[in-house]
Amino acid sequence: MKFGVVVFPGSNCDQDCLDVLNDVIGQRAVPLWHQETSLKGADAVVLPGGFSYGDYLRTGAIARFSPIMRSVARFAREGGLVLGICNGFQILLEAGLLPGAMLRNTGLRFICRFVTLRVERTDTPFTNRFEAGQTIRLPIAHNEGRYAADTKTLKAVQGQVVFRYCKEDGRVADAANPNGSVDAIAGLANERGNVLGMMPHPERAAEAALGSSDGRLIFESMLEAYAHA
Repeated sequence: MKFGVVVFPGSNCDQDCLDVLNDVIGQRAVPLWHQETSLKGADAVVLPGGFSYGDYLRTGAIARFSPIMRSVARFAREGGLVLGICNGFQILLEAGLLPGAMLRNTGLRFICRFVTLRVERTDTPFTNRFEAGQTIRLPIAHNEGRYAADTKTLKAVQGQVVFRYCKEDGRVADAANPNGSVDAIAGLANERGNVLGMMPHPERAAEAALGSSDGRLIFESMLEAYAHA
């Protein structure tokens, strides 16, 4: 399976993603520069974390206009797998590939630490290696990670929520919600299920030496989905 990892000015997790996909998962992964339009035959596209274009205006607001994003949007419409991590999630929202928006964390501070997530769906190409209700540990690193949506949108996306912030026992609680995201939403898929945006970083938790290897299952799930497509 071939992955394409988009690199914007200000991306800082692109190499992490490339290393995990190439060396840990054992697949081929290539960088895709934001000014390009070709996805280089990628079977899946990853929008990595970072601060694309310095997060000027709003997070992801400028990146959505990059030439590569027209190709990513077309790829997604055709059913291709697209994973947006942290800043990548923000870009997917700005590009209209996922509903809702991102606001500053309720504490108005940058947060960098491990959090616990509850897996809400296992029927997506990104989560077929998990069990329903399973709790996992992944790190977050963001200042604008508070997912927001109006009442109508929130009601419509309930079936699209893939991950929620929770306590270690799986219970959703305000104390376990690090950024104030509405309904504790940490990861969201589109209606078709082939596009996933998530604030936590699976690439930073793909090996036990990093404190957790739970993130590896996301990439392995994508392999499983590709193998049975």
